[in-house]
Amino acid sequence: MGDAFAHLTDDPIDFRALIASVQGREDGAIVTFAGVVRDHSEGKSVESIHYDAYRSMAEKELAAIVSELGRELPEVRVAVIHRLGRLVVGEASIAIACASPHRAEAFTACREVIERVKKRVPIWKKERTPEGEEWVGWQGGG
Repeated sequence: MGDAFAHLTDDPIDFRALIASVQGREDGAIVTFAGVVRDHSEGKSVESIHYDAYRSMAEKELAAIVSELGRELPEVRVAVIHRLGRLVVGEASIAIACASPHRAEAFTACREVIERVKKRVPIWKKERTPEGEEWVGWQGGG
């Protein structure tokens, strides 16, 4: 096992395709995570978020993260997709799917992916509020 893929997209995330990319007949667990745009941040109303990235570096780092997890948790297959561009409240900015014969490893992998993405992947977000737009800073997963 240990198969993995990661990429950026400008299109809405296809959750069925994401799950299908990791699911195998031997799997007893598929854990998913979706990070979605919420309607508030730090006490301010949020209308939308624009995600931008240093694409080549972000894709390389996403791939490195899923490769690391493939070595650390060889029975788990991992897929991660991060969306770029303008997203409105309720839309998914990141989706992760982890499949494994057992649930513990799938949950561990899913949590590790999002934590590592947030710390290491060069993705930034600009929040649009009724008062205007503001870059929020280094964000890896929304």
